[in-house]
Amino acid sequence: MRVPVTLACGDYDRTAALARGDIRPEGVDLTYLTLPVEETFFRMARHREFDAAEMSLSSYLISRDAAGPEGPPFVAIPAFVSRAFRHNGIYVGPASPATRPADLAGGVVGVAEYQLTANVWIRGILAERHGLPVAAVRYRTGGMHEPGRVAKLAHDLPPGVDVEPIPAGRTLAGMLADGQIDALYTPRVPRPFAEGRVRRLFGDARAEEERYFAATGIFPVMHVVVLRRDVYAARPWLAQSLYKAFEAARREAADRVAETAAGRSMLPWAYADAQRTRIVMGGDFWTYGLAGNEDTLRTFVRYSFEQGLIKTRPEPAELFAPETREAYVI
Repeated sequence: MRVPVTLACGDYDRTAALARGDIRPEGVDLTYLTLPVEETFFRMARHREFDAAEMSLSSYLISRDAAGPEGPPFVAIPAFVSRAFRHNGIYVGPASPATRPADLAGGVVGVAEYQLTANVWIRGILAERHGLPVAAVRYRTGGMHEPGRVAKLAHDLPPGVDVEPIPAGRTLAGMLADGQIDALYTPRVPRPFAEGRVRRLFGDARAEEERYFAATGIFPVMHVVVLRRDVYAARPWLAQSLYKAFEAARREAADRVAETAAGRSMLPWAYADAQRTRIVMGGDFWTYGLAGNEDTLRTFVRYSFEQGLIKTRPEPAELFAPETREAYVI
């Protein structure tokens, strides 16, 4: 008899075989709910609605760090379903004189939530590599395209960091386009960008991201997959079963990423982009598991600690179900 498990996760090429049911986790009757990431995160962090879900790496770290005697509410598996460089996620107004990150010092920066994984990466990278300390700007939080966004979870802030919500009825994208904030850090492309009303701070963001990877070897992790602790505690084998299924789906997508017979993407030169990516980042550039990802995870933990979001600095291996950290060998 298979165990029913409800999983909320995004619609990705690397999870498509799992969502379709072509790949089935061992012993599991899987219900795959394809939801926007913001909805998945909110419902899982606030209400624990799903047995398993995609979750922001930042939110996961905060939930572990703030856990009481009963233990953390979630247990993660090292399936990194979302990874992305974020130099492209820094926007300024079209009339802004800023041409480099240090030019934003003393200004006001919009962020949907201070603790968003993308924003933790952006602040850490700008502080460490571009001369813009975290506390050198003031942060204003709110909805990017709709007013009234609230944070998914509570967290501490370090001394000296100015974080306040934007006025009721306003949006971050609108305030940037109107010149009421100086910059916006966001994983989503703001609508005014498509309209030509705002621009990216890095004019050639891809070149900057490739230089960053060449210098650090880091391909930032955005999201992990978590199980509710009660679900994991009742059946610890689910962690390995789900991890193996996610890994199988990732391999299936990786094998087809450069296919030219009938491309999976609407982009006509996707095959060439795949080739360029492999030249820059190596053949197996998007990996799951701990091996080869320790430096990336350790860097993010350090940024989260330095930015006051967590009080401890766990080692990468501590973040994941122990069942997923090793496998049998024949």
